[in-house]
Amino acid sequence: MDPMDLRIFTEPQQGASYDTLLTVAKATEDLGFDAFFRSDHYLAMGSADGLPGPTDAWITLAGLARETRSIRLGTLMTAGTFRLPGVLAIQVAQVDRMSGGRIELGLGAGWFEEEHTAYGIPFPKEKFARLEEQLAIVTGLWETPLGQTFSYEGTHYTLTDSPALPKPAQDRVPVLIGGHGATRTPRLAARYASEFNIPFASIEDTERQFGRVRAAADAIGRGADDLVYSNALVACVGKDDAEVARRAAAIGREVDELRTNGLAGSPAEVVDKIGRYAATGSSRIYLQILDLDDLDHLELISAQVQSQLG
Repeated sequence: MDPMDLRIFTEPQQGASYDTLLTVAKATEDLGFDAFFRSDHYLAMGSADGLPGPTDAWITLAGLARETRSIRLGTLMTAGTFRLPGVLAIQVAQVDRMSGGRIELGLGAGWFEEEHTAYGIPFPKEKFARLEEQLAIVTGLWETPLGQTFSYEGTHYTLTDSPALPKPAQDRVPVLIGGHGATRTPRLAARYASEFNIPFASIEDTERQFGRVRAAADAIGRGADDLVYSNALVACVGKDDAEVARRAAAIGREVDELRTNGLAGSPAEVVDKIGRYAATGSSRIYLQILDLDDLDHLELISAQVQSQLG
């Protein structure tokens, strides 16, 4: 198959300190993975206690930017409800400079109402229209030539004569848009995204959604191959059935369910399934690692899965 990027994707709201995330990020780099990404949530989900409590995505990435050298760093996905778009553009540009140009911004509408309630964050009804304006503002600020100003008048946000500073280190910070929406999501991806990501989707649903994004790109005269297409899938790999079962139990999941809905099983099984995702046009997979203390898991994936993907 064509080369496939493997990235490590973490969910720190389920329970992880900055030091734990730093350890995983350094292992991600040392083992030759392409990137370290994290979610942007402030409340644990399911049965997790979330201890020691949430960490902020962009503060985490700022720290990691200074303590790593080569891996790319980003969010799946920053919640549009958490930050004003002008502030977000400054934060991401600054962290990109701190990293020497290794940052990627996944931006979504925000959906988890309970975390907003828990921390006093407004949870507006019309989130998607806000997301569209945020994408226009963040990318518009970055693309404004030095010495010129940026203004924007929308329904939800207005910017007047912004100096549009600081600029990121990269000419263009990759913007990721993702999701399962059939109409508005592909349209936004076609207009603003460097990469389209579909989370926790079957091969059939992946193929269908990638087709929608490609059609949306064609409809506005953008080459469909101009975008990167990617998946996010939970990983549970073991050298034998017993190890797979132990790793599944550690994250409170059933092996059969993970084999169906994620990347679970032996390295050979996982390589085979990745090949089926690659056939849909996916060239990058974010491996959701839920047990952040199990660095042997990353070592196994590096040695016996990544090594076979070209």
